[in-house]
Amino acid sequence: MRAFLLEYGLFATFLIAGSSLLYFLIMALSSQRMRTQIKSTMYSRFRELSGSEHVPPVSILVPSYNEELTIIDNVRSLMALEFPQYEVVVINDGSQDSTLQVLVDEFQLTRIRPSSIRSLVQSKSIEEIYHNPQYPKLVVINKQNGGKADALNAGINVAQYPLVATIDADSMLEKDALIRLVQLYMENPEQHIAIGGNVRIANGSTIQGGRVTKHRLSRKSLPAMQYVEYMRAFLGGRIGWSALNGLLIVSGAFGLFRKDYLVEVGGYEADCPGEDMNIVMKLHRYMLQQGLPYRILFCPDAVCWTQAPDTLSILGSQRKRWIRGNLWNVIHFRAMLFVPKYKIIGWLALPYTILYETLSPFIKLSGLVALLAYVVMNMTQWPILLAFILINLLISLLFTTGSLIIEEIAFKRSTQTTDIWKIIGYSMLMTIGYDQMNALWKLQGHADFLRRNNSWGTMVRRSWKEDVTEKPLPQTQLSPGQSSKATVM
Repeated sequence: MRAFLLEYGLFATFLIAGSSLLYFLIMALSSQRMRTQIKSTMYSRFRELSGSEHVPPVSILVPSYNEELTIIDNVRSLMALEFPQYEVVVINDGSQDSTLQVLVDEFQLTRIRPSSIRSLVQSKSIEEIYHNPQYPKLVVINKQNGGKADALNAGINVAQYPLVATIDADSMLEKDALIRLVQLYMENPEQHIAIGGNVRIANGSTIQGGRVTKHRLSRKSLPAMQYVEYMRAFLGGRIGWSALNGLLIVSGAFGLFRKDYLVEVGGYEADCPGEDMNIVMKLHRYMLQQGLPYRILFCPDAVCWTQAPDTLSILGSQRKRWIRGNLWNVIHFRAMLFVPKYKIIGWLALPYTILYETLSPFIKLSGLVALLAYVVMNMTQWPILLAFILINLLISLLFTTGSLIIEEIAFKRSTQTTDIWKIIGYSMLMTIGYDQMNALWKLQGHADFLRRNNSWGTMVRRSWKEDVTEKPLPQTQLSPGQSSKATVM
């Protein structure tokens, strides 16, 4: 037993050291890429395009299920974007609450006779379409419940523009977020087939008319720790993976795609619990199989604000669903592993995801048990155990500090000193308790996957007013007669 524990300890230490080293390299690449991208944006010939007629139009798809508490803020945010020509397609996916009715009441929508809808990708039938000429950009679809992937496919079939953006119904975009994604697309429209936005936690912030006007860290510890988690993942990780063209996920909360390629790969797979990873993997596979040059990018200054779960039960349901999606996709695309034509996806990105995302709960929890066994069996001493814990705290602190530096480079925003200290404190606190809970939820997600339990889980939406300071937006800034041209706020 002692020999096994010793060998396993060496194995786990090797994995942890390898993971930390690779993450540091990705973070360093993220920092360098961030500086390069800022310079590129400053001198881009597309820098002042918010009102240009040459900007390609975009269809924004908003899949919605039981979103009555957040959908109005979301739609108001989208209706006031700084963008020349776009449409907002809200897909009510058979909601059991009043999602459809609050939209109808708020925007005085009426049922219209739909024109011929092309079945570009497979989805359940659309029952009704609602519209109001006073809000020419807004279209609301009512369809049978089929899940988020199916709702997105229905939106693709209705979308009339060549670019498709996806956004969650509990999220809000900054007013220039969409133009930033499209500017990056226009740098190389033939090769930039998908671009992900930066998702940030809005809990605790000031909301005005469906827009975050003042960001603050949430007073609640759970959303605050998720803020740190998102900051590390998006700023510390995705920028670097994007530079390597190894990005495996464009967050479902906010992303931009070429519609023709979405159709080419058959759209989203309805039975997949992780549709955001699935569609990106399908795009990678298709482009590499066809030998076509392409890039799937991350745009850190295109910001989407989302509502984070603030209870353990809701957060646990979310994380179990995420790992089920991860497992589904890893198994589905396993044939890409270590095949030369799949390049960095097959040789680095997918193996890294399997080892440090899919299998991480087994490594973390078994490592914790091994550490306790070392102490019980007198194979180590408490000072060594404490030193190991301190090293983990230091690594976590370095990851967070690096992400904060990248955030400062990217946004030049003066984060309050108290919030900075809270972020640093939470990042250290997360290594004791939060990370272990996350690993346990992932382990439960593995069990759910084996039992073929694909339920969405407990996902209770809360009104933004419950966790933010809500201020009314002046009537003049979002009038019923607002045209399809962007309104500058």
